[in-house]
Amino acid sequence: MYAIVDIAGKQYKVEKDKFIYAPLMEAEAGSAIDFENVLLVDNDGKVKVGTPSIKGSKVSGKVLEHVKGDKVIVFKKKRRKGYRVKNGHRQQFTKVLIEDIK
Repeated sequence: MYAIVDIAGKQYKVEKDKFIYAPLMEAEAGSAIDFENVLLVDNDGKVKVGTPSIKGSKVSGKVLEHVKGDKVIVFKKKRRKGYRVKNGHRQQFTKVLIEDIK
């Protein structure tokens, strides 16, 4: 059983007892969180597709921790001008354990 959920404008495929890394959320580590915007649910071949979302369906999870992603290097250069700028960036994510799909 899996579901497609819209979290902060991005779509994620979630399954029970699996982890996802969602964009940073305003939730404390260890707290429960519900995702109401469920777009699709597949229950052993029975597919329910929402228009745009399924009413009465939700995915519940538990926030485990807040983590940072891999470093991304941003390098800008203009040839023959002596202009070089190097910056780094680490995106922040929330690690969520999916507990139930209803």
